[in-house]
Amino acid sequence: MPTIFDSFVEKQQAGRKSIAVLIDPDKVEDGAKLQNLINLATENLVDYFFVGGSLVTSNNLGEVVRQIKKSVTIPVVLFPGNTMQVEPGADAILFLSLISGRNPELLIGQHVIAAPIIRNTKLEVLPTGYMLINSGRITSVAYVSNTIPLPDDKYSLAACTAMAGEMLGLKIMYLDAGSGAEQPISPRMISAVRKAIRTPLLVGGGINTSHKAMAALEAGADTIVIGNALEKDPAILMEIADKVYEMNHRSSFS
Repeated sequence: MPTIFDSFVEKQQAGRKSIAVLIDPDKVEDGAKLQNLINLATENLVDYFFVGGSLVTSNNLGEVVRQIKKSVTIPVVLFPGNTMQVEPGADAILFLSLISGRNPELLIGQHVIAAPIIRNTKLEVLPTGYMLINSGRITSVAYVSNTIPLPDDKYSLAACTAMAGEMLGLKIMYLDAGSGAEQPISPRMISAVRKAIRTPLLVGGGINTSHKAMAALEAGADTIVIGNALEKDPAILMEIADKVYEMNHRSSFS
C-alpha cells in the first residue's frame, strides 16, 4: 500500500507540484470555521492538510484532526511544535529535526521523548530536516525554538545544511520562513537547496499571493505550505490552486 512519503516522491519524480494547507488548532476553535476551510481545500484539490503550530494553547488538536478525517480523504499530517502535539488519529507526522539551529532539544532531545509515544500509534513517521530562514523579523517559531534562522542571503550555508541532513538520512527537507513571515523564502535560496538535495522539498512561510507561490514552485519547491494567508483571504487558495493546476497540466505534456 502506497505511503504518504511515497506520494511525495512520486509527485516529485513526475514533476507534479503540491499544495498543503496548514491549520493551527488555536485559530479554528470554531467548528464551522474549520469546516469552511476543509470545504475550500477540497474544492481546490489540495494535496495535504498539515495540522499544528509553534505554540498550540488550545486542547482541540484531536478534534481538528477528527473533523478533517470525517469530512475528506485528503491525508492529515501532523506538523508538531513540541512533543505534546501527537494525535494518533492523523495519518502521519513530520518528525522534525531543526537542523538550521543548534538547540539540542529540537535536534534530538524532544524526539527521544516522543519516539516511544509515536511508536505505539499507527502514524507514518516522516523524518524531516526543518530549516528556518530569516524573513525580516522574529517569528513565533524562532522565538519558541530559541534558535537563530539561517541568513536569507547565505545560500551555500543553507544548501550545505540541507545536504548534511540528507546524508544523515532525513527523507524530506522543509524550508520555512515562519508563520506570518514578512517575506517568503527567495527563489534563489530555494533553488540553491533544490540543487543540493534529492529529497522532496517543502517550502512555507510568507506565501500569500499566487505570484509568490509560483516563484517558489518554479525555483524548485515540490510542495508549498499555505497557512496564515487563508485567514486573511480564503480566496487566495483558489488563485494558487488554479496556477498550480496549470503548471502541472503543462508539465504532463512537456
